[in-house]
Amino acid sequence: MRNLDDIKALISHSELSDWVKERSVAVFTLLAQAEAHTHGTSLKEIHFHEVGAIDSIIDTIGSVLALDLLGVREVHASFLPFSSGTVKCMHGVLPVPPPATLRLMIGIPVCPAPKGARGELVTPTGISLVKALASTFGEPPPFIPTHTGVGAGTKEFPEHANIVRVAIGRKIDPMAIEKSYVNPALR
Repeated sequence: MRNLDDIKALISHSELSDWVKERSVAVFTLLAQAEAHTHGTSLKEIHFHEVGAIDSIIDTIGSVLALDLLGVREVHASFLPFSSGTVKCMHGVLPVPPPATLRLMIGIPVCPAPKGARGELVTPTGISLVKALASTFGEPPPFIPTHTGVGAGTKEFPEHANIVRVAIGRKIDPMAIEKSYVNPALR
């Protein structure tokens, strides 16, 4: 099991850019703070279980690295779904959202989960990434998409897809659309 200092050392000794290092450490720090609060202990005492596994570390840093390689410097996120139900983890069966996730939701806009959706729709790692990286939430500002992507989770939900969608684009002034936008398909 790794603690926050172990993960910070792994990141700081890497050849990643300073931008990736700073944001990756921010993600893990948020997660450690939520876990420490949930367990009533200090950051030094927190040992990551699932998140401390090397594949989870790679997934988290890889997400930040992908943003860096794509040149993304501003992240906007939709409202996160607030679900119900239970989830099984190393601590046993917990309510959804689990305590650390619920703690991380403080200050982040959430909305009711899709009708019929139950279970863990937002993980502690997922919300830590969003909280550390997103500067705005809700409806996206006007932009022109240049790239899109979809990532699928492994858990099956009977009523909805388990995916995350990403659109990368150039932010635009809404007035500029009316005055000067030319549809590239009609050129």
